[in-house]
Amino acid sequence: MPPVLPNPAPDALTQFMVAAAAQRRANDRPPRTQAELAEQRTQLRQQIFASIGEYPETHVPLQAKIVEELPRTDYRIEKLLFQTRPDVWVTATAYVPNNLGSRKVPAVLAVHGHWPWARRDPVVQARCLGLVKLGFFVLAIDATGAGERHTAPGRGTYHGALYGATLWPSGQSLLGVQVYDNFRAVEYLKSRPEVDGTKLGITGASGGGNQSMNAGALIEDFRCVVPVCSVGNYQAYLRAACCVCEVMPNALRFTEEGAILGLLTAPRHLMVINATRDANQFSPVEAKKSVAFAQSVYDLLGAGNHLAHRIFESGHDYSQPMREAMYGWMTLALKNEGKGDPIPEPKFEVETPETLAIFNGPKRPVVTRMLPEVASQLGQAEVAKRNTLAPTHAQQWEATAIMQRNALQPVLGLPRELPKPIAELGKRETEGGFVRIPGILQGEAGPIPFRMMGLSNRLGTGAPVLALSLEGKEAALASPLVQQYAKAGHLILAPDLRGIGETASRSDAIAGAPDHNSAEHAIWLGYPLLGQWVTDVQTILKWMAIQPNPMAQLTLLGIGHASMIALTVAALDPALPGQVVVQQPMTSWVTPTAYPSGTPMGVLVPGILRVADVPHLAAMIAPRPLTIVDGITASGVRLGLDALTAAFQFTQTVYRVMAVEKRLRIRWRPNLLNLVQGE
Repeated sequence: MPPVLPNPAPDALTQFMVAAAAQRRANDRPPRTQAELAEQRTQLRQQIFASIGEYPETHVPLQAKIVEELPRTDYRIEKLLFQTRPDVWVTATAYVPNNLGSRKVPAVLAVHGHWPWARRDPVVQARCLGLVKLGFFVLAIDATGAGERHTAPGRGTYHGALYGATLWPSGQSLLGVQVYDNFRAVEYLKSRPEVDGTKLGITGASGGGNQSMNAGALIEDFRCVVPVCSVGNYQAYLRAACCVCEVMPNALRFTEEGAILGLLTAPRHLMVINATRDANQFSPVEAKKSVAFAQSVYDLLGAGNHLAHRIFESGHDYSQPMREAMYGWMTLALKNEGKGDPIPEPKFEVETPETLAIFNGPKRPVVTRMLPEVASQLGQAEVAKRNTLAPTHAQQWEATAIMQRNALQPVLGLPRELPKPIAELGKRETEGGFVRIPGILQGEAGPIPFRMMGLSNRLGTGAPVLALSLEGKEAALASPLVQQYAKAGHLILAPDLRGIGETASRSDAIAGAPDHNSAEHAIWLGYPLLGQWVTDVQTILKWMAIQPNPMAQLTLLGIGHASMIALTVAALDPALPGQVVVQQPMTSWVTPTAYPSGTPMGVLVPGILRVADVPHLAAMIAPRPLTIVDGITASGVRLGLDALTAAFQFTQTVYRVMAVEKRLRIRWRPNLLNLVQGE
């Protein structure tokens, strides 16, 4: 079929989010008094931990184990493990100066970015070796889900996309889990007899630079913080790709990067390093905005000389000149020596990644849980809490559902008002007994192209079906179930929701996630794509309500992952008439493995499980008719009838308590004609 829009709109979603972010942060300014600073600092810490996830209530023993020691001329290398959560082991390398005797020395935590070998990569080793030769104790750790902490350890492991995003629904984040690992690493450093626990620093580049900035801001034990090729401006991320580990959910609702640097890090020593040929979000131009904000805070505290900004002619790296600048700054801050000028790098030889390996292949000598398993346990704990809401009488559930709807609104970031529903219809096209009418509805984020389809001899008389697919309107119209509805005389409306079909963003797919960049940008904004799609559907329904077709007989149909949109829209609006049909919905957000390739990240909402899992959303539709057709686990496994029925046990309980159990239909591989006819 020809496109509906006169011109493609691949930038519409990005432009909407960029404008929304700019509006939200337009009034940011540094504090003017120390009292104002103290108040803003307290508030910002609370907001960040609410965003990235709180620390566990109890801290398990570290149970540190030195697996092997590698003696070298003037230092030794220790390959070690320590525990941060139950059965979660950090793989680490310690670089220890020789001949310390009873002396204690400053220590630096070296966190890596997305270099192929993680903590063992030559780029990461270089800063560790330079520091240990200058008399620092150095601890390098593998980030959660990276290096030897990946499910399949090896070169080039990646902890982002559909692997790291498994944490989001539980209200945790990869960024937050990394900060907690760094907090436990500080505990380990303080336990070492060689380390002066009052003189700690942290540094890293790229994703490691983000770790350095965030951990350095939130863990005040770090007296010196050096993020490299990572500081820029949060709003700049909305035009770039980044890793899940760099995403601070909802950040643009409450802060910008300059506040992290200033409000939380000052007056401790901070050196920001940027490169002239880096990506825009890490560019000197963007970084200067954040550094300027931070400088105001440092000046307010009388510590203006504790902040430095160094720019190097370079690409994305942690080059020798950058390392030498870091050596000088760490020496000033932690040893009180020099003026912070660069220190020439000592000569060293890096080890092979194999030499620093703790595990031989995928087999591990300790029981250790991988990142998705941690996410699954956290998610299951939240689902267990939601399951306690199962009612014993109808009034109880009605009150619970109101509470759940109120809690769901902010999680989805929904606006207070919908745009005025204005649509323009195009020329009718008749083919094969069907009439198709293109249309364009003005939505919150730009045009929403759609296509209506119905029998040519009954157009305008059939009950409407709003058919949703995250593959776009043409895929929805081609669906066998939608075709069956059309043949039965229903009027079909299938839209391209924002970022889908004719409005799909450019180069959006990364590592198996078709909407990776847009989904991350939306989470930065605090308006997840699921929430944005819900707004689009609500706008469409508002327009449909003023059309002549009988909305009382509406079928809201979600196909595949778009089922999550249909369930959410209906759950939020108890006055929505008609019935809901979902075909092959994901039956839970909880998975013990990475989400499978092809899963839209837009349906993964930070903190959604703290309000409802899929069966709880479905229950909020009661007493209206709901049909669940087939289903898959979050891991992508298709369920049989018994497993599908068991997955929606909570939903069945609610429908039974509401005395409308016959309005809930769970069907497995049904005859589509019978399904459409209500059998």
